Amino acid sequence: MINIRNLILLVFMGSLSFTAQSAEPPYSAPVDADYPKNVYWGDTHLHTRNSADAYSLGNMNLTPADAFRFAQGQELIAHNGMRVQLRRPLDFLVVSDHAEYLGGYYRFNVGDSLVNETSAGRQWQGYLEEGDPVKLIRAFTASMADPKNNYPFPEKVRRLIWKDVAMTADEYNKPGQFTAFTGYEWTSMIEGNNLHRVVVYKDGADKTAQLPPFSGQDSLDPRELWKALALYEETTGGEVMAIAHNGNISNGMMFPSVSVDGKKIDRAYAELRARWEPIYEVSQVKGDGEAHPTLSPDDEFADFETWDADNIGRTAVKEDWMLKHEYARSALKLGLEYEESLGVNPFKIGLIASTDGHNSISTTEEDNFFGKFPESEPGPKRMVNAMAGDQLWKNWRIVSSGYAAVWAKENTREAIFDAMKRREVYATTGSRIEVRFFGGWAFEENDIFSPNYLDRGYSAGVPMGGDLTEAPKNTAPSFMIAAVKDPNGANLDRLQIVKGWLDNEGQLREHVYDVAWSGERELDAESGKLPAVGNTVDVDSATYANTIGAASLATVWHDPQFDRKERAFYYVRVLEIPVPRWTTYDAAYFDIDVPDGAPDSIQDRAYTSPIWYTP
Repeated sequence: MINIRNLILLVFMGSLSFTAQSAEPPYSAPVDADYPKNVYWGDTHLHTRNSADAYSLGNMNLTPADAFRFAQGQELIAHNGMRVQLRRPLDFLVVSDHAEYLGGYYRFNVGDSLVNETSAGRQWQGYLEEGDPVKLIRAFTASMADPKNNYPFPEKVRRLIWKDVAMTADEYNKPGQFTAFTGYEWTSMIEGNNLHRVVVYKDGADKTAQLPPFSGQDSLDPRELWKALALYEETTGGEVMAIAHNGNISNGMMFPSVSVDGKKIDRAYAELRARWEPIYEVSQVKGDGEAHPTLSPDDEFADFETWDADNIGRTAVKEDWMLKHEYARSALKLGLEYEESLGVNPFKIGLIASTDGHNSISTTEEDNFFGKFPESEPGPKRMVNAMAGDQLWKNWRIVSSGYAAVWAKENTREAIFDAMKRREVYATTGSRIEVRFFGGWAFEENDIFSPNYLDRGYSAGVPMGGDLTEAPKNTAPSFMIAAVKDPNGANLDRLQIVKGWLDNEGQLREHVYDVAWSGERELDAESGKLPAVGNTVDVDSATYANTIGAASLATVWHDPQFDRKERAFYYVRVLEIPVPRWTTYDAAYFDIDVPDGAPDSIQDRAYTSPIWYTP
């Protein structure tokens, strides 16, 4: 007969033994670590023939389906007749056609009664009968500038077209392999000033198709857009966000001190913007928007692919006061000031880049760049022609940027969207540089060189997009940074940390620190500047050599100017060695001259989302 007392003791001892064994570290490394291990590459801003401007300017054939197929690595025939294909497929794509007259111009041209029998369709037919098709693009432009200057589609038409858009995204969405997001662009252009936002949905067509896009024809005020996004979430139970871009051509309206109705920015505005716009598109076809040389005169890399002459409508020239309301670094600093006065930071933005291509083709590599409009696809005359059918800037100014890099647990809508929402993302101007960035209070010099540095980064700190608070006394924040070159691209020149802060006297300040670099260079004792990495570009042959620079760079950096009472942000800028610009490749391939003003070479780069410190 079994002794009950002994049985209980045996069971108890067994449970103790089991517990003790389970507490021991596993022999093999755990594979279920609860943090993102993968970087995913994508484009959140691409137009197809469904966009009125893209169609009017020559993209009459390439559909959203074509755009998704191309992003997945399939070959297309570009509008110039050339074959085009990515060297490496993308991981995700947002087809973001303009909400204004979405899909309308194509359907009108093929005689679709859905569009032709609307007020807008009848108006367009009149333009053609008058022999003035240019009025079609003017009608689209008017819809971005003043809702009263156009005939919007009836809601029934908008819903039917939008459902087709949403279903196409679902068709090409392949969880775990490729993410196709549903999206559109809200296109506000008040007095010719750019206030555009790309709207991105987390959800499938069962939710996204329930409400049509909110367009500039509904309202030009971003606050009304945010209300529409809130209505979508309340109605469907889904999730959505907005991504602003091209503050550089907003003439001071992108990161404003007053809203579009002239009222001073208040806490309500700050809360709404912070809620709906967690990330910002910092680089794309119409200029790089990280920094400006006037705002950052001590930063020798601030003047990169700068577009600062006027606004998007070319209706007003740029004035100096506008600049601080246009560039991401300045916006991040203004956000600290608003947080101090309002208790909320409206410009707490992560950083991504995208193409804003209008030819359905998402290319960014300098030596495989197929332009952003049909007329800017490769050819001997593309550099001297002007954007948008000679209405805008010369094509040689077009920037090949860029891509969005996202640290996520898997390649799904849910994981990538959530990563964007928490700002664990970064921007590149086209190359696929891999960057990790962590902030904490106790990182040591050797932590970054540990094979398990990710465990340390996530357990003892926060990743890019995160927040540091409650600084220990007599302790400055420490940052772990690691960057690896694009396997098919240029070596790395240096790692920099850009710091912005609100000092104890209420002044906004910034400083750029070189924290790791290639070669045997040393910081100048007087200026504190690092000598240039050099330049291997052969202009005539449009080639370069990775004989300078480094394949990877890593470091742990401590802030030497930290004050625990001062609000601050930190982000990483990674610079490659110089490579030939796409214009230099064109000159060599077509045996033509590069226009005056076009640089021979550029240094592509990455910008991480910041890490913020709040006292």
